[in-house]
Amino acid sequence: MSGTSGDGTAQISLAVVDDDPMVRAALGMMLGGGSGIRVVAEAGDGEEALTVVPASGADVVLMDIRMPVRDGLSATEELLAAHPDLKIIVLTTFDTDDMVLRALRTGAAGFLLKDTPPARLVEAIRAVASGQPMLSPSVTAQLIAAVTRAEPAGDVRDRASEARDVLAVLTEREREVADGVARGLSNAEIAAELFMGVPTVKTHVGRLFTKLGVENRVQVAILVHDAQQ
Repeated sequence: MSGTSGDGTAQISLAVVDDDPMVRAALGMMLGGGSGIRVVAEAGDGEEALTVVPASGADVVLMDIRMPVRDGLSATEELLAAHPDLKIIVLTTFDTDDMVLRALRTGAAGFLLKDTPPARLVEAIRAVASGQPMLSPSVTAQLIAAVTRAEPAGDVRDRASEARDVLAVLTEREREVADGVARGLSNAEIAAELFMGVPTVKTHVGRLFTKLGVENRVQVAILVHDAQQ
């Protein structure tokens, strides 16, 4: 991450790629101040992003999907091919299955809708910068549906049995946190719902990854979904 913020924590450098200058300005204002995130570059389409983003040294990119000249998904694919350490969050007004899956296949680290609340957007940028993928609740639900769609009944039963066995290693509190993750809740939202501190939730999520043998929140969500079949 680039530089430090006023409180001494690492500052995240962000590039914003969107064809609407008002959206770019709004995101810059929303993410400024004490968020620990600094907008270091802007681009108006995917083609411009291919030059602007690498030159900016950005840690994270907010990438719109539908833009003139070049769309955000193809730009994401090319940027990540040349700069695999770059973290890209696809930001869009659409959340159709094919867009979600294509974005994730290109290597996008997150997929959020443009109506995502500011606090959650900041949390998503921080999570992605630290190496964790971030999806909106509706996107998480669609991804699970796409992964499990059209499976033979026998396979569904087998997956359900295996998932229940895996989840059996969790404590009651860890299972509550896992259920929150499966619903696409952020750490802050889980903390509020379960009357816990956010650091405690983060600790529980880390234990979930270890105990369940998974690498990210989506895999936790799929396990919980499978267990409920």
